[in-house]
Amino acid sequence: MPQQRPKVVIVGAGFGGLEAAKALSRVAVDVTVIDRQNHHCFQPLLYQVATAALSPADVAWPIRHILREQENATVLMAEVRSIDTDERVVHADSISVLYDHLVLATGATHSYFGHDEWAEVAPGLKRIEDATRIRRRILIAFEQAELATDEAERRRLLTFAIVGGGPTGVEMAGAISEVARQSLAKDFRRIDPTAARIVLIEAGPRIMPTLPENLSDYVRRTLGNKGVEVMTSTRVTACDARGVELEHGRLDAGTVIWAAGVVASPAARWLNAEHDRAGRVLVNPDLSVPGHPNVFVIGDTAAVADQPGIPGTAPPAKQMGAYVGRLIAARVAGRTPPPPFRYRHLGDLATVGRHAAVVKLGRLELTGFLGWLFWSLVHIYFLIGVRDRFIVAFTWLWDYVTFQRGARLITEVPPPGRG
Repeated sequence: MPQQRPKVVIVGAGFGGLEAAKALSRVAVDVTVIDRQNHHCFQPLLYQVATAALSPADVAWPIRHILREQENATVLMAEVRSIDTDERVVHADSISVLYDHLVLATGATHSYFGHDEWAEVAPGLKRIEDATRIRRRILIAFEQAELATDEAERRRLLTFAIVGGGPTGVEMAGAISEVARQSLAKDFRRIDPTAARIVLIEAGPRIMPTLPENLSDYVRRTLGNKGVEVMTSTRVTACDARGVELEHGRLDAGTVIWAAGVVASPAARWLNAEHDRAGRVLVNPDLSVPGHPNVFVIGDTAAVADQPGIPGTAPPAKQMGAYVGRLIAARVAGRTPPPPFRYRHLGDLATVGRHAAVVKLGRLELTGFLGWLFWSLVHIYFLIGVRDRFIVAFTWLWDYVTFQRGARLITEVPPPGRG
C-alpha cells in the first residue's frame, strides 16, 4: 500500500491562507483549504464597493478559480465549528477533516468593545456583505432625505458619522464626501447632496496615528478641504438608530459606520490557547501554537510573542503565509526549517480620496497626486488576476475623469431595522 502524503489543512482563504496554499503547490502534501465563503475578498478596496465606485465582482474572486491549477489543493466551503488537537481533526459543518499540519488564517472581525448590540446600527467593513450593506445605507439616506418634509430630519439623514480615524475610517470619509459633492451633486431636485455632513470621530489625539505627525496633519487638512469634519479626542459612548452619543454631547446621523477596532476570530477558543486582549493567539517565533508544533496561526489571528505591533494588514498576512508554507515544506522534506519568522514592514499607505493619498516607505514620503498614483499602482498590482487589474484600472480612470460612480444600485431594501 502506498504511503499516504501528509495532510495540510488551511482554514481561511484570505491573504495569509492563500499564500500558504500557494507556497505548498510543489510540495508532496495534500492541501485542503476551508472557508465559509466561496470567494477571496481584496479587503483594501472594500470601501470602494461601499461607496459605489466598484462592484463586488471587481474585488472578489472564487477560491476554486484561484487554486484551479494547483493539483494538490482541494477547496471546501464550510464553517469551522471546533478543532480536536488530540485527534488532529477539524470539525466544519457536516464534515470532519484530518490533518497532519494545520494553518489557521481566519482573520478578524469588528470589535465594539463589549457593545456588540451596536453592530446592527453601526456596521463595520470586513466582508462583501458589509460593503453592500453600507452602500445601500448611504444611497438610501439620500433617497429618504429627498422624501423628507421635516428639515431637521432631512439634516439628520444627510449626516454621516464614521467612528475610527484609522485608514478605513479616513478612506470611507473621503469617499463619502466625493459621493455627496461630486457623484450625486446634480441628481436630486429637493435636496442638495453637497450639503451633506460627514463627520470622522477618533478617540485618540490624532487620526492615522501610525503615520508621522506631519502626514497625519496632511490627512486632516485634506479631509477638511473635502468638507469632512474631524473630531479627535472624542470617544463614542453609545450608538443607536438615530446617531451616536459622544462624551461631550450627541451627534444625530442617518448613517453610522464603524471603523474603530477589530477582534480576532474564535481560533483561540477552538484551540484552548492563550490569547491577548484582542483574542489573537499568542504564537511562538515560528508561528506555531505553544504545545502544538504542527498547528500554526497567522495573519490577524496571531500575536507573535517577540514582535508586538505587527499591523493587521495584507502584507504581514502574506509574509506569514509564505513563511509557514516554507516551514511545512522543509519539515516534510526532512530539511532544516527556516529561522524564526521576522516581519518586514514595507511601509504605510492610505488614500484620502480623489488624487490625494499618503505614502510612507522608509524615508520616502509622498502625498497628493503622486501619493494617490503610487497607492493606485500598488493596489492594482496586488489584485489577483490580470483581467481584474484591467477592470479596476479602467474604472478608476473613468471615475477620475468623469467624477461618476458606476455601482450606484440599491439592489435590496430590507425590512425596517434590518438595513
